[in-house]
Amino acid sequence: MKQLLLASAVATAVAAPAVALAQAPAAPASPHTISYNVGFFSEYIFRGISQTAGKPALQGGADYGHESGFYAGTWASNVSWLQDFNAYTRSSLEWDLYGGYKWSFANDFGLDVGTIYYWYPGSKNAGVASADTWEIYVAGTWKFLGAKFSYSMTDYFGAKPIGQDTDGTWYLDLFANYPFGDSGFALNAHYGILDVNKDGSGATEVSYNDCRVGGTYTFPSGPVKGLELGAYYSDTNASSPGFYTDANGYNTAKGRFVAYVKKTF
Repeated sequence: MKQLLLASAVATAVAAPAVALAQAPAAPASPHTISYNVGFFSEYIFRGISQTAGKPALQGGADYGHESGFYAGTWASNVSWLQDFNAYTRSSLEWDLYGGYKWSFANDFGLDVGTIYYWYPGSKNAGVASADTWEIYVAGTWKFLGAKFSYSMTDYFGAKPIGQDTDGTWYLDLFANYPFGDSGFALNAHYGILDVNKDGSGATEVSYNDCRVGGTYTFPSGPVKGLELGAYYSDTNASSPGFYTDANGYNTAKGRFVAYVKKTF
């Protein structure tokens, strides 16, 4: 009898921690999120304009988000356009810093207000304006549709087509990203309008519209889950191709296809 009571007591003592552990509340989810991304592109296109003159680009960044809606991040890519246009004697990097707030409404609507600084380290030629640019922006989304308005607080990437300041330049980005359920496939489309402040007229007109259409596939599972494959066609209606043609004769505003692979983790 004593042996049975002892065995029962031992079993109860051993089982108690397991029961307590099973009933312990789950740890609360962290209000902070951090993600990283890296991608390889056949060419770097920014607002319809090539930044690498037909050559590939390696890009990557890091993003921080808080449950309040605050976010901040950094992103970088190799570029060649400043040297290609003989503006800089040495410059091969674009480094962006950004931050802002996002809100969501009724699950279908979103609002994003923020700022971004584009930094181009390197050595400028004499008399050339700095390409570093500071913009503020506001964006709204509804389901798979969105619009983003960006306003330059400094000269627009060093552009001075008629020798005047170009702060106040704005860019409107209208976009759609339509996913096909959980298949991993999505269609993407974009239309942009650039208005360069005080850009002159006729041969010196550098404002333009650009468009892009393409598709992506993101692996939904497996060892490469989250890997994104994409391709798109980009073009502009730049009426002054000479302004966008570099010293090597490459028209950076012409239409072209771009393919890429990207991973977010």
